[in-house]
Amino acid sequence: MEAHERMRRVQETLREWVGTADITCGLLFLELAFKISTTGDFWPSTPVIVLFSCAIGQLLGLACSLARSERANRIARTCVLAVLGVLFSVEYFVYCQFKLFYDPATVLSGASDVASQFGGTAADLVFSPDGLFHVVLFLLPTVAYVILACTDCLTPAPRVSRRQAVGSAGTAVGAHVLALMLAACLGPLGALYHSQYSFQTGVESFGLATCLRKELQARAGGQDTSFDLDAEEAAPTRSAVSPQDDEPTQDESEETAPVPAVRDIDFDALAASTDNETWANLDRYVGSLTPSMTNEYTGLFKGKNLIFISAEAFSAEAIRPDTTPTLYKMWEEGIQLTDYYQFDTAGTTGGECANLFGLLATEGGSSVKGTATHNNYLTLGNMLNRRGYEGWAFHNNTYTYYGRDATHNNLGYNHGYVGYGNGMEQWVTWQWPQSDLEMIQGTFDNLYGSERPFNVYYMSVSGHSGYAPGENMMAQKNEDAVAGLPYSDRVKNYLAANVELDRAMEWLLQRLREEHIYRKTVIVISADHFPYGLDDDAALGQLPYLSELYGYDVTDIFQRDHNRPIIWCGSLPKQDLHIRVDEPTMSIDLLPTLCNLFAFKWDSRLLPGRDVLDPTTEGLAFNLSYDWRTSLGTYWAGSGSFEPAEGAEVPEGYVETMNAVVANKISYCHGVLTSDYYRHVFGEPQDVQKAHDRGVRRRMERKQRQAAAGS
Repeated sequence: MEAHERMRRVQETLREWVGTADITCGLLFLELAFKISTTGDFWPSTPVIVLFSCAIGQLLGLACSLARSERANRIARTCVLAVLGVLFSVEYFVYCQFKLFYDPATVLSGASDVASQFGGTAADLVFSPDGLFHVVLFLLPTVAYVILACTDCLTPAPRVSRRQAVGSAGTAVGAHVLALMLAACLGPLGALYHSQYSFQTGVESFGLATCLRKELQARAGGQDTSFDLDAEEAAPTRSAVSPQDDEPTQDESEETAPVPAVRDIDFDALAASTDNETWANLDRYVGSLTPSMTNEYTGLFKGKNLIFISAEAFSAEAIRPDTTPTLYKMWEEGIQLTDYYQFDTAGTTGGECANLFGLLATEGGSSVKGTATHNNYLTLGNMLNRRGYEGWAFHNNTYTYYGRDATHNNLGYNHGYVGYGNGMEQWVTWQWPQSDLEMIQGTFDNLYGSERPFNVYYMSVSGHSGYAPGENMMAQKNEDAVAGLPYSDRVKNYLAANVELDRAMEWLLQRLREEHIYRKTVIVISADHFPYGLDDDAALGQLPYLSELYGYDVTDIFQRDHNRPIIWCGSLPKQDLHIRVDEPTMSIDLLPTLCNLFAFKWDSRLLPGRDVLDPTTEGLAFNLSYDWRTSLGTYWAGSGSFEPAEGAEVPEGYVETMNAVVANKISYCHGVLTSDYYRHVFGEPQDVQKAHDRGVRRRMERKQRQAAAGS
């Protein structure tokens, strides 16, 4: 009798558990369908995803069983399943468009911009046969639950009992613990969940629901900014630290012994002076670093004008002697970084973050937006503004897109930011995409071409997707330039769109000659991201059009995100300088390299990138998934494997040290972007115009002293 009663209670408990398992079953379906539809690669992640999904599903099911009314509980479960279906659908379409998983902050920060300007493109994506299929697929658990509930095929949904609550909570805790244990046993998954976590690799390894939960936890509790200082001690140190003078006084041609590129900042004292633990950790980390050294190229560009272009969807393959001869000429004459990467972190705004701030966009789409109120002391705009340069920032698309009306007016350009809608419409025709040639013609001739010296930033748009026939006005405008190329129409349209940037450069170089500043002007061009718009819906290994453009099958991140910057000055051929760097480099290296070339008053320890012209530093390229590459080999965080370069002799402990160094650099980017760290180091931001005027006075005083010395 007792055995029968125990069996009855077990059966009753099982029925009650099944009554709260509907969300768990729905979530498991969504995760597996999402995995199949995006990356595939079921091992070793699938068992971990299943366990984490069971834990989350049980807690959600428990939360949807707290009402006294069965009807209310069923409504709650329907709503939860519907919300999950929408979240998975949105993330699926984000992945289709950008080939990345975007965290919620990035999705929300760009949602209004996408809806206002790219609503048609988004609608085409959603309402295509494939799009509609996936909408139905991700809403299927909701529809199934409603049908089953209405036909009474489901067990009732009464208020949860105490025993049931304990059972569901215990199941959730047990599944979560088992998932953590399994991840720890499966090679790199343990590190990917903890020390090397990123939203991108997390979704692939642990499921979308788990990563959404981790994002909520991070936002609620704050992400830890900590560093492994022992790793920095283990890293190669090749120089002693002594501060630079306030401003370099030697003539640019004068040969001097290399000195550390640092300022006289006591980071230990800064750490002791603040109650902000993030700032203190950042201080201790920066103080532990070995700075880069001045070198034979320090000051090579000092006093010259600067034009920096973040080029929309630019690529190494867009630089061709036939279709883009001016860009090809600039590459051939310029400083060549042959193993260069612009890692895609958050689309265009992620690329701008790297180009403008020398930081990887650890906060996704919020990374640049958060700087609108920061002290952006180390941007090119502020550094050249303090030297008295006339500065502008420009964009030939809507001026408010991605909040640039706020962020780009805080970059240090004393004449501010001009986009379409607050001045650019005077010179640029409204079409899609807009013309880079028209933007550069209008702004050079009407704003800065007669100013000396000038510092200009452009965010271009001519190379933007789409590339399907009839979608891109720049491709139609320049179709004759690519008519004979042996590519598909989509790839030819991409190349034709980039012809517009080439024609802009052709026109600009001619005007620089006419203004007699050809040899006094530096032009830097760096992509914002790879041309992800070439392929509609594909993962690595399934990018046919990108592979066609690149000339090989794109199967990994380094193949996908390889690129080629242009660092050109008209004086380089005259000086017979052929500067080439074959070590791995990346977009965050541009800012410190330019700091050295312009001989800024800067501290190399405050930027996570490196001056690529400093022979004492090791080449390093890394992304937010903790993959990295040096001259000795490539580390893949997803598999925890290291592939040595051919013939490389890898020191013992090298991989572990570099893992920690990369983790430190990512933590540093996060800390700077979220805490306004430069305000702590340099104080309140200076008034831009007052700083500019002081720079003008100092420049004039230097010229007077030089003239007096010469006479």
